[in-house]
Amino acid sequence: MKEIIDKISSYNLFNYLFPGIIFVILLREVTEYDLVQNNNFLGAFLYYFIGLVISRFGSLVIGEILQSKKLKFIKFADYKDFVFASDKDQKIELFSEINNMYRTLISLFCLLLLSKLYQAISNWLNISQNVSYILLIIVLIVLFVFSYRKQTGFVVKRVASRTEKK
Repeated sequence: MKEIIDKISSYNLFNYLFPGIIFVILLREVTEYDLVQNNNFLGAFLYYFIGLVISRFGSLVIGEILQSKKLKFIKFADYKDFVFASDKDQKIELFSEINNMYRTLISLFCLLLLSKLYQAISNWLNISQNVSYILLIIVLIVLFVFSYRKQTGFVVKRVASRTEKK
């Protein structure tokens, strides 16, 4: 267990585990859903996974909305410029990590609202637990398919930025 804890980076801690734990605690307070685990070992993996889902939702939905052409709330640097500048200034990686943590926290609160809304709708429509599980699995499949596509795009851009001559 100590080896696992030693390998957890600050990024994993603040963008996956921390939001997962906070989400589960707040979810129990604002809805009838209780995902708190009695087994700390299994709980750590569940909370990490929940945090990963929150982070991916933030990247795919919240990030895209905030940088949309209509909203223009944020603007990202060109990826090649980001890679080049990160090589020159190590603090950029830290700032990016903090930036992602804020986006993940925004995502956490949005998903809490959506959970509360889903609870109300499922109670009103009398949606069974089995149907809810099926819907959750479908949503997770879609989320991770798009996450995979986005991550593959980053890999391709990273390779291109390293093989192109500046």
